[in-house]
Amino acid sequence: MRLFEHPAPRVKICGITTEADARMCINAGADALGFNFYSDSKRYIDPATALPWISSLQGAADRVAVVVNASLNLVKDLWDSGCFEMIQFHGDETPLQCETTGVSQWMKAVRARDAAALAHSLEFSTPQILLDAWSPTGYGGTGEVADWKLIRDFIANSRLRKYVLAGGLTPLNVAQAIAEVQPWAVDVAGGVETSPGFKDPSLVKSFILEAKKTA
Repeated sequence: MRLFEHPAPRVKICGITTEADARMCINAGADALGFNFYSDSKRYIDPATALPWISSLQGAADRVAVVVNASLNLVKDLWDSGCFEMIQFHGDETPLQCETTGVSQWMKAVRARDAAALAHSLEFSTPQILLDAWSPTGYGGTGEVADWKLIRDFIANSRLRKYVLAGGLTPLNVAQAIAEVQPWAVDVAGGVETSPGFKDPSLVKSFILEAKKTA
């Protein structure tokens, strides 16, 4: 997957809701795109209508299906569609639940509430972990900024994994976040939007340029 290839840092734009936004982000240099299939999300898209145009993006960027405490049937349907290079489990899924879905490429998102939550990420067998800000109001996309120092100290002692940093990133702070945390990749949704689910081309371009100039 290009999201986890050298040179780091790589960029994932999450919460894509339209084909036009997907292609705009690809043209701006995004390495991966995230598509949200959590029905309570402000950026939810219906698989029945979205999969055809997501399929057409094959080869242009990594396509990541984001799910939250999803049914096994939904996970299998998304993976078996052939539309995604990876499934991102972004809820309260256990290591066993993630490992027994039949998905060969997956990433676990962990909300970095404290050191114990970060340590829990080591229980998942995947080498790819997304560390997001903790918020009592949702599973992600809240705009809360993650605790960079907490995450930096944790990553420094766990270099066998490839970490994606998320949580409140914007074009104004992503370079600083990368410098402080040294993640493998960064993930953004609300920080490049005009409103939830609608990406701003100038913000997307600026975010990617700011992130990749740190390489």
